[in-house]
Amino acid sequence: MWRRQAFTSKPLQVLLDEASGEHRLHRVLGPWALSALGIGAIIGTGIFVLVGEAAHDYTGPSLMLSFVVAGTACIFAALCYAEFASMAPVAGSAYTYGYATMGELFAWIIGWDLVLEYAVSSAAVAHGWSKYFQNLLGMVDLQVPLAWRDAPFDYNLHTGEFHSTGSYFDLPAFLISLAVTVILVIGIRQSTWANGIMVIIKVAVVLFAILVGAFYINPDNWTPFAPYGYTGVSFFGHTVLGQESAGGKPVGMLAGAAIIFFAYIGFDAVSTHAEEAKKPERDVPIGIIVSLVVCTLLYIAMAAVITGMVPYNQLDKGAPVADAFEQIGMPGAQLLINIGAIAGMTSVMLVTMLSQPRVLLAMARDGLLPEKFFGAVHETFKTPWKSTIVTGFAVAGLSSLLPLSVLADLVNIGTLLAFAMVCLAVLIMRRTHPDAHRPFRVPFSPLLPMLGIGFCLLLMFSLPIENWLRLAGWLLVGFAIYFFYGRRHSKMGIALLREEAEHGLSPAGANIDPVQDDK
Repeated sequence: MWRRQAFTSKPLQVLLDEASGEHRLHRVLGPWALSALGIGAIIGTGIFVLVGEAAHDYTGPSLMLSFVVAGTACIFAALCYAEFASMAPVAGSAYTYGYATMGELFAWIIGWDLVLEYAVSSAAVAHGWSKYFQNLLGMVDLQVPLAWRDAPFDYNLHTGEFHSTGSYFDLPAFLISLAVTVILVIGIRQSTWANGIMVIIKVAVVLFAILVGAFYINPDNWTPFAPYGYTGVSFFGHTVLGQESAGGKPVGMLAGAAIIFFAYIGFDAVSTHAEEAKKPERDVPIGIIVSLVVCTLLYIAMAAVITGMVPYNQLDKGAPVADAFEQIGMPGAQLLINIGAIAGMTSVMLVTMLSQPRVLLAMARDGLLPEKFFGAVHETFKTPWKSTIVTGFAVAGLSSLLPLSVLADLVNIGTLLAFAMVCLAVLIMRRTHPDAHRPFRVPFSPLLPMLGIGFCLLLMFSLPIENWLRLAGWLLVGFAIYFFYGRRHSKMGIALLREEAEHGLSPAGANIDPVQDDK
C-alpha cells in the first residue's frame, strides 16, 4: 500500500480545486510586483557579501565567469519553473510540481529540501545584514559589544579549521529576523509595498556602485584572472578537477559558481506566490524570467568592478563592496552602499521568509504536516501566520549562532537538488500529460531541461563532501517525519485506503479514522 501511495501523483485538477477553497490566498500580485519580489530575493547577500568570500577564497577575478555559469544553470531551471507555474498557479513551488509528476514521496523530498533552502538562506542573509549594519555603526564610531556581534565560531578555508570568534551571539541578525517576521504576519500587501521601496533603493545603490566603481578599476587587479584555476570539481569529497584548499575543499571558477549559487534562489521564490498572482499563467513566467535576467547582469558587472577596484586577496569577506570604496578613499560612497546593502538584504529576507510558510502551507493542505497549525490562515491578515512565526524564530536562531560560511554551504546543495528535480519533473509531465494546457512552454524541450539537470549536477559535485553529508542528514530527518507522520496523515493516503476498502483490497476502514483526527 505505502509504495502505491508514495509514487501516486496528484491530479492537476485537484491542485487547482484546492487553491480555490476556503484557505485560498488573496490574488493581489501583478507581473511587476512579482518581478520586484524576485529581484528582492536575488540582489542581497550574493552581490553585497558573497562576492568577497568567493573571490578571496575560491575564484579571484574569474568570479565573473562563476556568475555566468551559475546564471546559465538558473536560466534552464527558471524556464522549467515558468512552465509549471503557468500550468499549476498554486502555492508550494517545486513541492507542488513534484507532487503532480513524481508522486508523494518525491514531493515530500522536494518540500523538505525547500524548507532547508529558504530557512537557511534567510539566515545567511540575516548574517550578512548584521555585518553591513555593524559597518554602518562603525562609521559613526559605534559598535556592538564583542559578545553580541557574531556567531560563536567560524571556518578558515586556508587552514581547514574552525576557530572561536570571541562572541556568543549575533544580536543584530537575531533582531532583524524577528522584525521581518512581524511584517510578514501583518500581510503580503503591506510586505510587498515595503519590499518594492527597498528594491528601488538597492538597485539604485548597486547601479551607483557599478557606474562609479568602474572609474576606479585597475586592470592589473584582474591578473592573474583565475589564480585558483577554472575548475574545482570533486566527487563525494575527492577532487577530480582543479586545485583544493588546505582543508581539502575544491577551489576554482566552478567551485566558486557552486558557492555563490544560492544567491539566485529569488526566481523560484516568485513561483511560490503563484496563488497570489492576479493572472498567474502570464504574470509568474514574466516575474521569474525578468528578475533572473536583470540580476544576473548586475551580478556579473559587480564582480567585474569589485575585483578591478581592489586586488581579490585584499577584499573584505564581511562587507566587501563598502570596504572596497573605503580602500579607495570614498567614505561618502561607503555610507550610501551600507544603506543600500541593508535595504537590499532586508528585502531578500522579506521574500525568502515570505516563501517558506507557503511551502509549509501546501504540505499541510496535503496532510503531510499538521494542517491545524501549518495550514492555518489568519482571519484578518489572510497570511499563514503560525508557520511564519515558526520560520522567523528558526531563522533568528540559525543566523545568530552559525557563521556565513556554514550557512551558505548548507543551502547551496539543497537549492541545486530542488532545481534539478523541477527540470526532471518537466520531462515527466511532458510524457504523462502531453495535452495539458501550457500557457508557457519550455523551448527546445527536452534539450533545455536536460541541460538544466546537467548543470545542477555539475555544480553539486563542485561542493565539498560536508555538504553532501549535511544534506543526507537533513533528508534522513525528513524521511523519519514522512514515514512516522506524513504517510499516515496524507490525504492522498486516506483516499487510496478508502478506494481499496471499497474494492475489498484491504479491511474496510483500516487506518482511516486515526489519520483524520489531525484535520
